[in-house]
Amino acid sequence: MTLMADGHLRQSGMDRDEFLSILHESYRPRNYLEIGINQGYSLARSKTRTIGVDPHFQISAEVACDLKLVKATSDDFFARPGAISWFPEGVIDLTFIDGLHLFEFALRDFMNAERLSGPASVIIFDDVFPRSVAEASRERRTISWAGDIYKVMLVLERYRHDLAIIPLDTQPTGLLLVLGLDPASTVLNARYDEIVAEYAAVDPQCVPEDVFHRKNAADAKRVADSAVWGELAAGRDGDTPGSAVEAMRSLRGTARFTLVPPAETAWPVRARHFDRVRGHMAQVGRKLTFH
Repeated sequence: MTLMADGHLRQSGMDRDEFLSILHESYRPRNYLEIGINQGYSLARSKTRTIGVDPHFQISAEVACDLKLVKATSDDFFARPGAISWFPEGVIDLTFIDGLHLFEFALRDFMNAERLSGPASVIIFDDVFPRSVAEASRERRTISWAGDIYKVMLVLERYRHDLAIIPLDTQPTGLLLVLGLDPASTVLNARYDEIVAEYAAVDPQCVPEDVFHRKNAADAKRVADSAVWGELAAGRDGDTPGSAVEAMRSLRGTARFTLVPPAETAWPVRARHFDRVRGHMAQVGRKLTFH
C-alpha cells in the first residue's frame, strides 16, 4: 500500500504498461498480436512487426512499429485465410488479449491465438482481477470495468493442466500470463459450449474471494526480471524449456496485495447503450467453428 499526496491509499504493484514494456524488451518477440487496441497505449510498447485488431480502434498514442491495423472483430480476423500472413515466421510469438470484456470472447481469442502460436510463444490476458462486483459485471455500469474475464483463468486452471498459468499483480486489474502452449490442443474446442453454459452467469457475478484478493498472483517485478524470457526466446525453434515453465510456476503466490475497491463512477447511459449494441453485433457475427 502507498499513501498518496491526496491522502488516499493506493494498491502496490507494477503498472500494466510498465510490465508490457519490460516483457517486450526481455522476450524480444519477432512479432506481436494485440486484440482490442482502443487508443493504442499498450500497442505503443511494441517495437516489432505487429497486428492490431479492433472494430472500433481510436488510436491517440504514438506508435513506432511495423504495424498492420485490422478493423474487425477478433472472430472475423481469425476466420480470414492467412490471418497472420503479415508475420513471416508463420506463428505468433506474443499475443495480448484485451478485447470485449466477456469471458467467452476472451476464451475464443485464446483458443484461436494458441493454434497459431508455437510452444515457446506467450499469451497474456488483461483484466483478470476485478476489484469489486460492479467492476466484474458483464454489462458495463462503471468507468472502471474488467468484466468477467477472470473466469478465463478459472477455466484454464480447470481444463488445461498442461499450461503454465501465472496471474500477475499489476495495476489496475491484473494480467494473466500463459506459457507452455500447445497449438494442437482441442480440449477447449471440444468443451466450449459446455463451458459457456456453466460459466456465463447473469449479473451480479459471484467473484471468488481468491480473485478479489489475488491470492495466487505472482509479483510482477519478479516475473518481469526473470531470466526465463531469454530461455523462451532462445527456444523458439524447439519445445518450450520445461525448466522455464516450472520457474514461472514457482512465482505464483509471491505478490503482496491489499484490496482497495475502486471508485464506482457510473458509466454514462448513452455509452452503456452503445456497448450493448456492440456486444449484440459481436454475438450475432461470432463464429463457433474454430479454424
